[in-house]
Amino acid sequence: MTPLGVSRSSPYIASNVAQALEHFWLIDELQQVASRELSDWTGARAGTIVHCTGAAITLSIAAVMTGTDQQNIANLPDVTALPSKVILPAAHAINYGQSIQQAIRLAGAEPILAGSSHHCSICELEKHLQEPGTSCLLLVSSRLVAGNEIDFKAAVKAAHDAGLPTIIDGAAQDRRLADLLDTGTDLLLLSAQKYLSAPTAGIILGTQQLVDSVRANERGIGRAMKASKEAIFGVLAAIEERQTENLAIWQAEQAEKLARFIGQANEIPQLEAFSIPDMTGLPFSRACLTVTRSKTNVGAAGLVEALKMGTPGIRVMEHALREERIIFELVPLHETEIAVILERISEILVPK
Repeated sequence: MTPLGVSRSSPYIASNVAQALEHFWLIDELQQVASRELSDWTGARAGTIVHCTGAAITLSIAAVMTGTDQQNIANLPDVTALPSKVILPAAHAINYGQSIQQAIRLAGAEPILAGSSHHCSICELEKHLQEPGTSCLLLVSSRLVAGNEIDFKAAVKAAHDAGLPTIIDGAAQDRRLADLLDTGTDLLLLSAQKYLSAPTAGIILGTQQLVDSVRANERGIGRAMKASKEAIFGVLAAIEERQTENLAIWQAEQAEKLARFIGQANEIPQLEAFSIPDMTGLPFSRACLTVTRSKTNVGAAGLVEALKMGTPGIRVMEHALREERIIFELVPLHETEIAVILERISEILVPK
């Protein structure tokens, strides 16, 4: 959703951002407040806010290599004499608009891929974790990950047994943060602007020592990756809203919305609609549509393109198009917008 501006913020979040823009603030003090609020919300020891999750990956890699040593920080991306190998399961070498391997290399580190794009065992990870010059283990929790599921808790333990810290990139996983923190990871990276609906920002949670090292790197390569005052205020407001939310009620609302969409979509003769759970374990499902080609000249790809070209333009999740499936994410949508989507689909598939 990044090319679409990622998410919507509530009026409450927007008003907090607007108020922040009207004043001067000491950023270090704001970050101290943010760390306390992030800790209270998540149970992590400490936290900080950076420009985005992509920045969080690079800064976290930098932090585990340099610590708070100012000379090491000033030398990056020169990693001479620093442990700089980052172990990454090959199936986790995703591209989210940027290759995660490039995000690693931006810190001066070298990504080392373990296993294959289809499978990586704990034994394969352990082998690489023993290599000289290894700095950390990086794991990714995302629907973009391919291959077998890795036991994150076992992988974190393997890294810790080798004396190495771990980082989990859980960008869109803020509704699973308790599970991810329970792995024992040293740093957890989240996106503030996805389901948390804050302005663009990355959240880093973890040990006080490593969070301090992330902050220290803002006086090095992280200078271009720092959070703005409006981002910090927006994240704090989003956390405040999330803490007042009743998850069971929210899930019920999402399920009802999804059921109505699927029921109405199945009334369109050329469609078959059903729900699919989130493959990473997020607490909601999405709508999946298939087009019956025998009844229309418009297939799944044609429907997607026609939805894009209309007014308003409608975008869908396209990762399953090769299987002739169209995925709709309904979480951020209002009922009136869902009605427009269904009407447009009907117009395209059942022209009058």
